[in-house]
Amino acid sequence: METKIAEIAEGIFRLSTFVPDIAPPAGFTFNQFLVLADEPLLFHTGLGKMFGLTHKALSRIIPPERLRWISFGHFEADECGALNECLAVAPQAQAAQGQTGCTVSLNDMAHRSPRELKNGEIIDLGRGKRVRYIDTPHTPHGWDAGVIFEESTGTLLCGDLFTQLGNGAALTEGDIVGPAIASEDLFSYSCLNPSMGTIIRGLAELSPRTLALMHGPSFTGDGAAALHALADDYDRRISQRGSPVAIASAA
Repeated sequence: METKIAEIAEGIFRLSTFVPDIAPPAGFTFNQFLVLADEPLLFHTGLGKMFGLTHKALSRIIPPERLRWISFGHFEADECGALNECLAVAPQAQAAQGQTGCTVSLNDMAHRSPRELKNGEIIDLGRGKRVRYIDTPHTPHGWDAGVIFEESTGTLLCGDLFTQLGNGAALTEGDIVGPAIASEDLFSYSCLNPSMGTIIRGLAELSPRTLALMHGPSFTGDGAAALHALADDYDRRISQRGSPVAIASAA
């Protein structure tokens, strides 16, 4: 395996590792994103067993010890499995995640105390880069789920939203909703709940110009339209399953 690097927006780099053995023959990508600034931020650390690949790729952009912030969508091995390895090589780095994630996981698991981010809180990284943390509980899964929006480039770091198979281009203007729907059909990875559509449409109000997917290509174009279409599909799925009240009554 190798980790490929691509700049998907000004000063935002995608570090992508393709694993063909997951869901063959299509395979699966694991992506981290570096926001280059005075205080560099890495979104996702990747799996602990892939840290060597991530470290090598990161070293091609900046000295890894320069990392200041490490964040991710929710507590899961592919999102933050190498968190403590990153903290070890970057003495000034600090994990930054939502209050729920810090309370239930990071305060115990991180080797240095994390920074708890309130919903909507902004970190000024310098060089014009500002990242806003947004809570997205159980969307697509994980009580502690959240995303980060880089304001200057209009880039939404999506975490597991729009997850899809394959190893396409680093950046696409094509359809990312259809492949995400197919992936949901295959994996059923989302925690379907009545709030999903509202949460995702709230992200659409940011009018992102770039969507940085953890699993799949990054997207450039009308990010709001893609988010609305994804929200519509989740609404459809939830409607087909029936409301929690209806299910409880039937039982």
